[in-house]
Amino acid sequence: MTKALDEVVSLLDLEQVEVDIFRGRSPAGERRQRVFGGQVAGQALVAAGRTVPADRQVHSLHAYFIRPGDPTVPLVYIVERVRDGRSFSTRRVTTVQHGKTIFTLSASFHLAEFGFEHSDAMPVVPPPDEIEPTPDRLRRIYGPAVEDYARANPIDIRYVGPLPAEAARDSSLISSRSIVWLRADGELPDDPLLHVCLMTYASDMTLLDTVLLAHGASWGESVAIGASLDHAMWFHRPFRIDRWLLFVQDSPSASGARGLARGEVYTDAGDLVVSVVQEGLLRRSEPGR
Repeated sequence: MTKALDEVVSLLDLEQVEVDIFRGRSPAGERRQRVFGGQVAGQALVAAGRTVPADRQVHSLHAYFIRPGDPTVPLVYIVERVRDGRSFSTRRVTTVQHGKTIFTLSASFHLAEFGFEHSDAMPVVPPPDEIEPTPDRLRRIYGPAVEDYARANPIDIRYVGPLPAEAARDSSLISSRSIVWLRADGELPDDPLLHVCLMTYASDMTLLDTVLLAHGASWGESVAIGASLDHAMWFHRPFRIDRWLLFVQDSPSASGARGLARGEVYTDAGDLVVSVVQEGLLRRSEPGR
């Protein structure tokens, strides 16, 4: 397990301070102005999962990012046990900092049952070992400035198509569809909750890129403010995030400084395992700045 992945796994191991109350932290020396949204969502799902019987797996979550998180102070996760039925358990998690709610998550857990089975087919794309690693592509654009990103990223992400930064320099690359291979950068334990929480963490990394790609825009150059507003996920089948997963994303709409992105996640064997929808705030930079 790489140092970056080990740190994220450690972040997801929340401290229980009271019945249904957990405390999380941000990475030491974090230089972000706010907490990464995938971290808060992943930690909140851990808190919810810790209050549910092990034979019930999460099948859906719906979350709202309400205020920016402060990376310098702990995050407090308060779990409400909304319902425990014969087949389903529902949890609501409120994340608090400085006495205010910064994030809410509702999650539903389901006891496995027999039923109908079908799924869309995975698109045909080159395998991940034929795709150039993202840090190498970014180095050609930004130079040594990407070294911190390359060292600190716990998820190996490989874009089958153009990066937003590449489309910003070549308008022929603009597209409202983006496909990436991703996996955790190291071997993980068998805990199913850890794998879905890390997928929740990773799902916040590339979805809004798809909105930017549709406009030939890129982070830090075309966007003054970018932030997740809400996030929904459905977990269809078991998977391991330390094995390659194909994340097929598209952006059907952007308006009013908000962009919508959708994604489907497949195993390398072609099984559809996760569906995601996210809306984000994307305010343009002023011309000339």
